[in-house]
Amino acid sequence: MVRPAPQRMLLWHRQSTRRERMRTKPVPETFAYGIDIGKKVFHVVAVNREGAVIQQARFARETLQAFFDVAPRVLIGMEACPGSQWLARRLRAIGHDARIIPARFVKPYVKSNKTDTVDAAAIAEAVTRPTMRFVDVRTPEQVDLQALHRIRDRLVGQRTALMNQARAFCIEYGLAMRVGAGGFHADIRRHLANIDNDLTATMRGLLNDILDDLAHVEGRVKALSSKIEAIARDDETISRLLTIPGIGPLGATALVAAAGDGRQFRKARDMAAWLGLVPAEYSTGGKQTLLGISKRGNRYVRRLIIHGARSCFLHLNRESHALGRWLSALEARTHRNKAVVALANKLTRIVWAVLTQPGAVYLRSKGAAA
Repeated sequence: MVRPAPQRMLLWHRQSTRRERMRTKPVPETFAYGIDIGKKVFHVVAVNREGAVIQQARFARETLQAFFDVAPRVLIGMEACPGSQWLARRLRAIGHDARIIPARFVKPYVKSNKTDTVDAAAIAEAVTRPTMRFVDVRTPEQVDLQALHRIRDRLVGQRTALMNQARAFCIEYGLAMRVGAGGFHADIRRHLANIDNDLTATMRGLLNDILDDLAHVEGRVKALSSKIEAIARDDETISRLLTIPGIGPLGATALVAAAGDGRQFRKARDMAAWLGLVPAEYSTGGKQTLLGISKRGNRYVRRLIIHGARSCFLHLNRESHALGRWLSALEARTHRNKAVVALANKLTRIVWAVLTQPGAVYLRSKGAAA
């Protein structure tokens, strides 16, 4: 007897619902999970101790945490992307060992065509590798501090763009300006006050508008800098970093926001390598070839460290600091720019020592001499 169509549809719905519940129920023998993060949908793949895929599931954002609330407390991997820090903190709070992997370290494990499930399987395989490198899971305070720096950096770029645009407009009328922000402000006001030059009324109005925009941006930059300096004064770890020559409030807070307590690095050189301040290497056939610095890692923090090292190189009292003798000998045998980068490398190593040793500060009379 043929079953009526409505009853067949109801039976199919019940069977599919039962299969869905079984597919999204945690598997007890799970060794690790890989999560492919999306905006609304998360693909999860579970592997056993042998690395075989034993479960595949897809969750909405609202149901993902409910799944891991009852899942066995195991290793969980995800790619570094927007939202990974938040998810890693949530999973760690309920007892999982959540780890974040740089995306370029996951790519070699992707097999065949690219899909979200294949990516999740690659993450699950990569997170189990004993030599895998992970991104440090940051605290909300680190995320907030890093956001302050990123907004300030964006505004500084906008400030530079406004100045360059005004310079380009003025040069079209034969009016050049000096290099630097101070020279720009003095020259543009002098040009606008001179009614005998070739500036038209329209261009004068546009330049005044640019100056208004510039004043607003500079006010925002100043306010954010004040917030960052206040955080630097109130934080004990950052205050200790400020004892290092060439490390100011911006550099110290950026380092803490990005590296935390520095204990994820086994030694000082690892932190310098993380910032891309060590030579890149391309060796083969038993012949070692060292190139320029690798420039890996956080470009913003590296830039602050190198700027601080350049200031230290020019203004450090070499007679009273332990770094002075080493720096003078380095300057005598290499180019100034190379010496500045080498100094940035050494300062980063000193930063690691101060971060990882509670209560440690930089002593200019000992501890850093060559």
